[in-house]
Amino acid sequence: MGDVLRVEHIRADPGRTARGYLDIAELRDGTPARLPVALVNGVQDGPTFYLQSISDGDEMNGLAVIRQILKRLDPGALAGQVIAVPIVNVHAFQAHQAFSPIDGKKMNRCFPGRKDGTSSERIAHRLFQNAVLQADFCVDLHQGGIRPMVDEVRVRVDRRKRIHRACLELARIFGIGYILDSRGPDGQLARCAPDEGIPTIDPELGGCPGWDATSIKKGVTGVENLLKHYGLLKGEPILPEEQFVVDGFLSLLANRGGFVNYRARLYDHLRKGDAVADVTDPFGEVLETLVAPEESIFWSHALRPAVATGECVGTLGKNVRSL
Repeated sequence: MGDVLRVEHIRADPGRTARGYLDIAELRDGTPARLPVALVNGVQDGPTFYLQSISDGDEMNGLAVIRQILKRLDPGALAGQVIAVPIVNVHAFQAHQAFSPIDGKKMNRCFPGRKDGTSSERIAHRLFQNAVLQADFCVDLHQGGIRPMVDEVRVRVDRRKRIHRACLELARIFGIGYILDSRGPDGQLARCAPDEGIPTIDPELGGCPGWDATSIKKGVTGVENLLKHYGLLKGEPILPEEQFVVDGFLSLLANRGGFVNYRARLYDHLRKGDAVADVTDPFGEVLETLVAPEESIFWSHALRPAVATGECVGTLGKNVRSL
């Protein structure tokens, strides 16, 4: 039988689930702003997983993943513990935007936070000190903003660091099939937690706002893959036969203004010179054809089918390797 799992005043005894809220701020009228937290404490000892979503306030797919995972988890069949925070950036969530309207900051640039910092920095500090540092593994669920894109997992640790291998293995076991292996910006949880010895990944579950059933299903499978592989749940993870890793992106820019007809689809593996998109005039005549400058994967494309000169038509994952 394991120990009590606790995040501030919220506690779960072994074999129990607990749900509650942390008062993390006050609004301009003094109303408390609350942050939801769920704890699932298994009956047997095992690793502790930390899951969070809506670090960016308009990225909803991760929330749907956590809700489904919490419904499926039975603490009586769990060997380990799960800490889940479904809505991290509560201010941005209420405003339907990525950045907090209180301090204008992107939460995933604020970790590990500051006790006396701005609103986002204070929330990040509370979570990092009281929840993240309890974990053996972290999963920070994201979504690709407003651009249609592949479902992917991001490893944000410098490849020269020893913990990079553990983060890449975490991404592989998540099993979504496409991995970006590229050092992230300062303040990302997927960079800060590994600095404390905690392997962390940053899944990007599709693009565009709202809930996408296909991406959510992949996210649920990914989290359950991790829980099975690392011994919290019984069973074997479901992994693709081959997974692909890129280390950055190429931006495909339009040289002419017009309307875009895509000739490639997301996930397509492109050879140098393969056609990606035509830019056409209002009558449908082709003004230019944009091609892949090197071997790559079609990773994301513009939301709207009209572009101006110099506007990004799509991004291509570069330096493709198999895992």
